[in-house]
Amino acid sequence: MKAFFEGIQWLFENILFVPHNFLRELELSHWFLANFVNAIFMGICAAAMIYWIKQLKIHDEKGEGTQDTTAHSFLK
Repeated sequence: MKAFFEGIQWLFENILFVPHNFLRELELSHWFLANFVNAIFMGICAAAMIYWIKQLKIHDEKGEGTQDTTAHSFLK
């Protein structure tokens, strides 16, 4: 059983955490470059949120949204 958990440890430390270790080392030498990765992720999230809000507005204008609060039996 110990070998199983050591295998999981090896997988995470040597394979899955390589990008995290790279960013950790990059932050010490190039702080702005390391934070540029965060800016990319924030841009992706902002674009997804804008798309979602536009879709909600389209469905609201069509009247497709159900506004009934008793849609579930436990809300009666």
